[in-house]
Amino acid sequence: METSPKQRVDDWLASFESALRDRDVEAAAGLFAPDSFWRDLVAFTWNITTVEGRDGVADLLTATLDQADPRGFEVTEEPTAAGDVVEAWIRFETATGRGTGHLRLKPEGAWTLLTTLRELKGFEESQGARRPQGVEHTLDKGRKSWKERRADEQATLGVSPDDQPYVVVIGGGQGGIALGARLRQLGVPALVIDKQERPGDQWRKRYKSLCLHDPVWYDHLPYLPFPANWPVFSPKDKIGDWLEMYTRVMEVPYWSSSTVRSATFTDGRWSVIVDRSSGVVELTPAHVVFATGMSGKPNKPDFPGQDIFRGEQQHSSEHPGPEAYRGKKVVVVGSNNSAFDICGALWEHDADVTMVQRSSTHIVKSSSLMDIGLGDLYSERAVAAGVTTDKADMIFASLPYRIMHEFQIPLYQEMASRDADFYARLEKAGFRHDWGADGSGLFMKYLRRGSGYYIDVGAAELVADGRVKLAQGQVAHLTSSSVVLDDGTELPADLVVYATGYGSMNGWVADLVDQETADRVGKVWGLGSDTPKDPGPWEGEQRNMWKPTQQENLWFHGGNLHQSRHYSLYLALQLKARYEGLPTPVYRLAESHHRG
Repeated sequence: METSPKQRVDDWLASFESALRDRDVEAAAGLFAPDSFWRDLVAFTWNITTVEGRDGVADLLTATLDQADPRGFEVTEEPTAAGDVVEAWIRFETATGRGTGHLRLKPEGAWTLLTTLRELKGFEESQGARRPQGVEHTLDKGRKSWKERRADEQATLGVSPDDQPYVVVIGGGQGGIALGARLRQLGVPALVIDKQERPGDQWRKRYKSLCLHDPVWYDHLPYLPFPANWPVFSPKDKIGDWLEMYTRVMEVPYWSSSTVRSATFTDGRWSVIVDRSSGVVELTPAHVVFATGMSGKPNKPDFPGQDIFRGEQQHSSEHPGPEAYRGKKVVVVGSNNSAFDICGALWEHDADVTMVQRSSTHIVKSSSLMDIGLGDLYSERAVAAGVTTDKADMIFASLPYRIMHEFQIPLYQEMASRDADFYARLEKAGFRHDWGADGSGLFMKYLRRGSGYYIDVGAAELVADGRVKLAQGQVAHLTSSSVVLDDGTELPADLVVYATGYGSMNGWVADLVDQETADRVGKVWGLGSDTPKDPGPWEGEQRNMWKPTQQENLWFHGGNLHQSRHYSLYLALQLKARYEGLPTPVYRLAESHHRG
C-alpha cells in the first residue's frame, strides 16, 4: 500500500527528531538527500545561513545541536505532493524559542528544509492575548494617561544618560521603521534616526512620478497591512503618508531632522554623535543598525569636464521632477528604474530626452510580473486561495538561493513568449535587453546585484518607438554644453541626470565609523554568484544582511518592502535575545573577504 504524503512527512519528522534527541548527527544528516539544502533563519544558528548536502547538515548540527536542543516537530497542515516531492509546513521548539518551517521531501530524503525562529520563550510580542490593557483601572493620585506616559518616554529616551536606547537604527525609511516597530513590540528600547523632517519624506521629496513598481500585496509592513482599497502600485506621496502614519500608530521611537555625524565602538558600547535642532547629542547604545537603504550611497560618477559643464547636473536621487525642464535638452545616463521613470516624466513635460544605455538592462512588464512572477504568492487570487502575506514570505524563503534560479527561469521564459512583440520592438530600437546571467530574470538580478532592471513598460515604450532617444556607450567626458560618449557621439544637454545607481551600505560605515571597520565588514548585499557585479565566492545568503557581521554589535537592515517586512522579524529577535542576555552562539559568522 502506497504511503500517504502525510505519513511520509510524519515518519521523516519522527526519525529526524529521534536522531536529534539522541545527538546522532550522522543519522540526522542521513535523512537528507545528497543534493539537499537546509536554510536556517536564526532558529538553530543565531544566523541567517544555508548549508548544502549531508556534510553541511552534519556540520551545522555538530555546532548547534546541544545549545538548540530542538524538539516537538510536527506538521501544521495537510502536506501536498507534486510528483515524487512532498511539501509540508512544520513547527518545532528549541531551548529558547518556537519556530516554524517548510520541508520538501524526496524519496531519498529531505531536499529542502527551512527553519525559522518566530518567537522567544518568555519574551513573546505584546499582541493578541498578550496585548496591553491601555488603561489602569485602579485609581491613584497622579495616575498618568497613555498619552502622558508616551510623552514622558519621548522626552527622555536618548536625552537622559539614564534612559539610553539599547539599539540605534540609522535611517528612518521603510526598513528602519519596520525594524523599529518590531523592536517596539518586543520591548527593546530602540531609537530610529533620520535626517528628514518627517517619516516618509524620503519618498515625498523624490520626483513626482515615482511610485512602487512592486504590487501592493508584496509591500505590506509588519502588523498593519494596507487597506483593501489601496492602489496596486503605490504613488510616492501615499507611501510617504503611510510611513508617517505607521510610525505614529505603531509608536516607533523616531528622531527626525537628526543627522548622525559619527559612531565609535569601544568596550562593548557605541558612541553615536547626533546633530539635532536642539544641539549635539551623544547616544550610547549597545547595538547600531545601518538601515540607510539597500543600495546605500548614491554613485556619483566623476567624468572629465563636469567642472566646465554650464548646465545642471544631478544624481537621480536629487532630481526634483520634470517641471523646470520643459523644452530643455536632457541626457539621462543609465537605464535602470529611476532612469526610465525620469525619462518618461520629462517626455510628458515636453523635454528633449536622450537615454544613455551603458550596459544591458532587464525589463519586465508589471502586468506579466504580477500574473506570472508573483501571482501565486502576492495577488488577489493568492489571498482568495488562503495564501497570507506571511505564508507567501515563507514560501519565498523556503527556496534556497543556490537553486532559486531554476524556479525562476521558466517564469521568465513564459513572460518572454507572452510579450514577444514588445521585446522585438525594443530590440529593433537598439536597446540591449537581457534576462539575467542565466535567464532567471528580475528577482535573481535584484538579489545578486540590486540593480540592472526596470519594471513596467510605460517609459520603455517611449524608447521602443523613439519618443525618448537612445544612445549606447560610456561617457567619455562633458563639454560646456554636451555629453560626449566614448565613440565620439556628442549629446547636447541643458541637464544631465546620473541614474548611475548606488554603492554598498558599507560606504556609510566608512563615513560614520571608519574605513578599517568598513573593510573588516566587507561588501553588503549580493550572493557571491560570480555573475556580473556579484563576485564570488559563493555566500548562499545576502552578504551581511540581517545577521551578525565581523564588527561586533553592527548590523545591516534594508531591501524592498517585502524584505524589510520579513527579515525585520529575525533581526529584531536576534537583538531581543541579546537584550535579555540569552546565549546566542553564532554559527558560521560571515567572513570579511568581501571588500565594500
